[in-house]
Amino acid sequence: IGVGLVGFGLFFLLFGILLYFDSVLLAFGNLLFLSGLVFIIGFRRTFTFFFQRPKLKGTSFFFGGLIVVLMRWPILGMLLEAYGFISLFK
Repeated sequence: IGVGLVGFGLFFLLFGILLYFDSVLLAFGNLLFLSGLVFIIGFRRTFTFFFQRPKLKGTSFFFGGLIVVLMRWPILGMLLEAYGFISLFK
């Protein structure tokens, strides 16, 4: 279930970007990606991954970008999410 949710999340993110940053598709893709991550590694490990002391800057940018996308500012939100994603997974 988790791999499918992550796959659909990435599909909706790509499709939302291809359709000139459609905010509904991007928000749906983000939510599917995060829920799939929870299904794959579990809630506790997901929480501890995102809220480690050295990764708080990346986490704040990632979730801040998610909130900005949900507020219908998709380009700025995706830029914030991309920076947060890069700093989380470096």
